[in-house]
Amino acid sequence: MTALFANALNAQNPIFDSDSYKFSHAGQYPAGTEIVSSYIEPRSGWAGINHVLFFGLQIELAKMAAQPITQAMIDEAAPVLEAHGLSLYLKGWQRIVDKHNGRLPLLIEALPEGTIAPVLVPQLRVQNTDPACWWLPSFMETRLLRAVWYPSTVATLSHHVISEIRARMLLTDGTDEGVEFKLHDFGARGASSFETAAIGGLAHLVSSHGTDTTPALIYARNFYGADMAGFSIPATEHSTMTALGEAGELAQMRDLLAQNPSGLLACVSDSYDMMRAVNDYWGDALREQVLARDGVLIVRPDSGDPMQIVPEVIEALMARFGHTTTAQGYKLLHEKVRVIQGDGVTRFSIVKIMDELMKRGLAIGNIAFGMGAGLLQKLDRDNFSYTMKASANFRHGAWVDVHKDPVTAGGSKTSKRGRQGAMLDASSRLVARRVEEIPAGADALKPVFRDGALLRVQTLEQVRATARHLT
Repeated sequence: MTALFANALNAQNPIFDSDSYKFSHAGQYPAGTEIVSSYIEPRSGWAGINHVLFFGLQIELAKMAAQPITQAMIDEAAPVLEAHGLSLYLKGWQRIVDKHNGRLPLLIEALPEGTIAPVLVPQLRVQNTDPACWWLPSFMETRLLRAVWYPSTVATLSHHVISEIRARMLLTDGTDEGVEFKLHDFGARGASSFETAAIGGLAHLVSSHGTDTTPALIYARNFYGADMAGFSIPATEHSTMTALGEAGELAQMRDLLAQNPSGLLACVSDSYDMMRAVNDYWGDALREQVLARDGVLIVRPDSGDPMQIVPEVIEALMARFGHTTTAQGYKLLHEKVRVIQGDGVTRFSIVKIMDELMKRGLAIGNIAFGMGAGLLQKLDRDNFSYTMKASANFRHGAWVDVHKDPVTAGGSKTSKRGRQGAMLDASSRLVARRVEEIPAGADALKPVFRDGALLRVQTLEQVRATARHLT
């Protein structure tokens, strides 16, 4: 591990991967506690999105299975935590090493990844399998909650936006062909870390096939067996399009077309004057070269009010290259030209832009969207109010309900009582139920991890198929 100073700590030591106060909790449970059962759920909807696409747990479970606790980890963590003002529960951690060969004595049961479930439905249940490790499920909250809330939130956001695009494509184009390439991930540089980009970018690829976040491809292959999960195309940036100055922009465009005689090709065209680029360059000086290509030129505006600039660019391109009219009565650009908008793109602005295009009689097939930080970074655990709560303890030979219901929260933070599961109701809708109220075999939460071993491994194609089936 890279470190700048001597006496460095191992950042991969899983004992450190918890909130500090968790180290004080082992002695706080009632005497006789043997098992703690906890669940994870999204407690509320996010501005009109009331279903969540569950995804990403498998990444963390794979890491947990591959990294048993060692004596060296305990020996490293204990003095650090002591200096921090806390104490490591040595008896418990030593038991994990000595009795379980470092494997975490946990049973984790979860929805199949790709499942789209209403909020307030548990997505995961965890309990300890060794009565001497009653403290372990709640200790794992930091790690498990983080493993679930972030990729599930990104996957849900991506799925929601693509669903909005699909609905409007069907209205204006009469088809949703190619919708999986209508929302492209531009978010890598806006993510907080390589791993954030990899996990979030992969979550986007549950519903999309378009990405410029290369780390997502690594995680897709390593954790979900996808040989190639997403695709991109050659594209310019301002540093290349301004390399010859304003007077040389046309020459750069001409050379770009010559170097890419076929396939999809995107060019940012607002370096100096967007409408000049559309009308004089692409639509005049380079028009025949564009039409002669065995592929599609994708023109990218990158500044200005997208509600204004996007329809104006599409209409200007139509004036220069022509258009057809769909059976639904909307104008569609010549097949050699399309537009992508990547500036100022959010889940809300995409809908506004599309609705503006429709008002002007323009088909949604004319455009794709690139979404950056709004896809991978401008979200948090509070969007769906993700939480992990203990709901039952087993002590003195019986299960005892555990819950919280703070008066000051007005019911918004009331947690569930008893061991929690999920099942399909009479309307085939997933609902939360106590485990004892679920018929045998009907619990949607299935074992995925037990005592350090993965019990279920899904491929990305399986996850995608589940999401498509439930859409």
